[in-house]
Amino acid sequence: MYAVEMRKITKRFGSFTANDQIDFLVKKGEIHCLLGENGAGKTTLMNVLFGLYKADEGELKINGKEIKKHSARNAFQCGLGMVHQHFMLVDALTVWENVVIGNEPGKFSINKKEAIKKVQELSDKYHFDLNAEAKVADLSIGMKQRVEILKTLYRGAEILILDEPTAVLTPQEVLELLNIFRDIRKQGKTIIFITHKLNETKAVSDSLTVLRAGKSVFQAATKDVTVEMLANEMVGHEVSFHLERKKQDAGETILSIENVKLLENASNTVSLDVHAGEILGIAGVEGNGQMQLEEMIMGLQKCKEGKISIKGEDITECPTKKRLGLGMSYIPSERHQRAILPGFSILENYLLGNQNDPKYVQHGWINFKTLSETTKKLMEKYDVRAVDEKQSIGSLSGGNQQKMVLSREVEKDSDFILVCQPVRGLDIGAINYIHEILLELRNQGKAILMISAELTDIFQLCDRIAVMYKGEVMALGKNEEFTNESIGLLMAGQRGVES
Repeated sequence: MYAVEMRKITKRFGSFTANDQIDFLVKKGEIHCLLGENGAGKTTLMNVLFGLYKADEGELKINGKEIKKHSARNAFQCGLGMVHQHFMLVDALTVWENVVIGNEPGKFSINKKEAIKKVQELSDKYHFDLNAEAKVADLSIGMKQRVEILKTLYRGAEILILDEPTAVLTPQEVLELLNIFRDIRKQGKTIIFITHKLNETKAVSDSLTVLRAGKSVFQAATKDVTVEMLANEMVGHEVSFHLERKKQDAGETILSIENVKLLENASNTVSLDVHAGEILGIAGVEGNGQMQLEEMIMGLQKCKEGKISIKGEDITECPTKKRLGLGMSYIPSERHQRAILPGFSILENYLLGNQNDPKYVQHGWINFKTLSETTKKLMEKYDVRAVDEKQSIGSLSGGNQQKMVLSREVEKDSDFILVCQPVRGLDIGAINYIHEILLELRNQGKAILMISAELTDIFQLCDRIAVMYKGEVMALGKNEEFTNESIGLLMAGQRGVES
């Protein structure tokens, strides 16, 4: 029996068709993964299922019953629960308060004792290992994710929709969450799991559906497919997973960070060197000092303690403009806030950071002819897909925006490149392309410091790895000295871990 039957679902936004005649079938009591590149229509389809959007065409059945008038309220009544990628919790409240809010037990007032008992029993039943009376603000990100899932189960959800639930978890937390999924499945529940992580798809799902450009292009039992097959189906062509990071000796020190205090409550300072011809990776769950490191290197935040040097020159007190002039390139973690102006054209965005280059600007006048010619060449060279250079950059996909930013910074021919969250939110095709470019820059002798929450990036690209936790470097060593498990424990704050 199917828990979910969506047949010939079409959803349009004006002239744009986000879902085009999609068939999506999920059997009762299974874990089903929904895969696809950015913009493939995954979230739109799930919003239709959950009643947040109304389909323009198509038929929806839940547990064999046809649903005519669908809404989010009706979705709860049909046993649907949705856990969004960004948590919707109140940190100041306890676990039980977050879980029961809006559905509190008690006739005229909240029966606190009964509420705590119900939440604790539910947590124990699914092995969530949560204390119902703990304050949410004190929980790890992985535990907060469990509270979100517990909220849906408390409301009686039989079909759970989870949007990228492992995006911000450590490897250990991912394994624990996948085990929780298996426990939920044992209770007869159905899980729909939106993800771009193919290894997790293979590890936990029973079946899968791949969307591409708004259409359903592939359905299969997970046991019958390989990771390579799924990647090829997602992008529509063959994807190479075998990136070669050839061995080479690191050169001179380009960037030096000496005894820098990243967080006020950190017990220790941070010291790191980045050499020519290497990629040094900063691994860690976001929020452990990575943003402060990024901002202090680029002069966006004052370095109150310690020293930062580029090619031996002290830049601790230098403004960002001078740092860039000394041979630094910067790919920020917050693309929309610091790397592009979404309302401006691609051509105008290429000019950002180059407005003092006499090739493009002389005596306050922009040479649009030269700028346009250069922009066109770079768009072709870096495979930035757009109508032309005058198209608004905000209308491009995330992958094309990131390739534009990468091309602009790489073409400055800097000795040092700070690369932050380079593939965040990108699909597998764009990820593979950006990985290739970063390895080529490393092979050319560039010094690259890469901050990434994605361990796949760290292991595939980096020569050395530093693991950060609460503003401190927990461990620093060569790539081959670490494993997923050892890095995961270090990311959770466990020192003295053997690699």
